Amino acid sequence: MAALQALGARSVPVVSKGDKFVFAQNVRDVVEFLGINEDVGPKLTQAELAARGDMIWQAATRYVRQMPQSALAKELPNRPRSYRVLMHHIFQIPTAFLGARRAGDPLVYEQLVAPPPEDMQTPDEIADFGKAMRLDFKAWAESEGANICTGEMSTYYGTQQAHEVLERTVWHSTQHVRQVMSLLEMEGVQPDQPLPESAFDKLPLPLKVWDE
Repeated sequence: MAALQALGARSVPVVSKGDKFVFAQNVRDVVEFLGINEDVGPKLTQAELAARGDMIWQAATRYVRQMPQSALAKELPNRPRSYRVLMHHIFQIPTAFLGARRAGDPLVYEQLVAPPPEDMQTPDEIADFGKAMRLDFKAWAESEGANICTGEMSTYYGTQQAHEVLERTVWHSTQHVRQVMSLLEMEGVQPDQPLPESAFDKLPLPLKVWDE
């Protein structure tokens, strides 16, 4: 914390060189900061990302409905977050993105991690929230057409290309869906229509499902 304060950084992750640092939420910023010659931009077009997200969120609603009610209060491996909060978070990520994009407002961290409301207590209620979000997102993407996610967006980690923020929205959700599939297996439940490896293709996902 002392080193962070000396740099002037208020949160992590950061990458530093000497007395300079960059907030490391965006890999492109890190690559440019370190002077690495590497193309780290999105490998999927905006339309492809929207379609991939639709597939991922549809799968997520299936898996959430499969989760036993008795498991919702359990905590994740190596992290103080409940199954209930994680499953809601999958759909809150695109909800926050879409709200910011539509309004032209900054993407705010607090909105991204907003907890489920008190009246959302069952797997079906969380899945219903996810289904409504998915249909809304799909309708928005179709209405935007070729103009989907052009230009820049203001975010809690600086001004970013909207295309990259969309990619982050999709892969962030996808990583948590991988985790829910793992949780179901821990509960002795076979995920309904498990996502194939092709669902993760060209997304900058961590190699591992869980942090160690």
